[in-house]
Amino acid sequence: MKKPQIQKNIVPAIFEATEVRRVWHDEQWYFAVSDVVRVLSESKDVKQYIKKMRTRDPELSVNWGTICTPLDVVARDGKKRVENMSNLQGMFRIIQSISSPKAEPFKQWLAKVGQERIDEMVNPEIALNRSREYWKKHGRSDKWIQQRMMGQETRNKLTDYWKSAGVEEGKEYAILTNIIHQEWSGLGVQDHKKLKGLGKTANVRDHMSEAELIFTALAELSTRQIAENTEAKGLEENKIPAQKGGKIAKDARLALEEKTGRKVVTGENYLPAQKSKKKLK
Repeated sequence: MKKPQIQKNIVPAIFEATEVRRVWHDEQWYFAVSDVVRVLSESKDVKQYIKKMRTRDPELSVNWGTICTPLDVVARDGKKRVENMSNLQGMFRIIQSISSPKAEPFKQWLAKVGQERIDEMVNPEIALNRSREYWKKHGRSDKWIQQRMMGQETRNKLTDYWKSAGVEEGKEYAILTNIIHQEWSGLGVQDHKKLKGLGKTANVRDHMSEAELIFTALAELSTRQIAENTEAKGLEENKIPAQKGGKIAKDARLALEEKTGRKVVTGENYLPAQKSKKKLK
């Protein structure tokens, strides 16, 4: 059986400011059942709600094992866990058992985002335009968006190399990424998130300043070129290029900070004002 992969999207699936986790599996989107139930029921105890829902709907309960597929996904605490996921057909059946005024608009939204990956595979430009529109809606400037997308391209080339070099996607990617980040910025990825007042599941790159994006890209570009030059294979061999690539960006960062008297790594973020103030407090 093919090992399920954690879906890594530039743009998360968002319904009314709430993220719904999804995984691309068996050529279709699978959505986290708990997230959908949370959105529609607004219950504080989702597990208990699902239990009662299945009791109310015996047919749903009987077919639960068919409707739900256990898949690896990043949980809300930031750790990789197995969650019940369901494809569009299964989700529409689950929604039938939830009494909510949001049910119909959610179905329309679900059908739309369920088609996204297929459209993007036919025309990759759709994904780029969708990302651009998402960031604009969240107040990013054209200059920031351009730098973010260029940085993502640099990141993709690095992970493509890691994949070809036998580095395992998921945990090993995260280890190397953290080495690079720690080396250039002086902070691990999670520490950088804490500095910015972000949750564990947030993407720190979506809250970086232009300078932070540039130095991240420089570190990852340097890492890839060093790894390619030395033909590094596997996790252990690629730790060395990760350290060296990060150091190149670190030296450049320190030189810039000395000249300007300004820190590159900051606690600035793009969280809504009220939420940001609460987290930083």
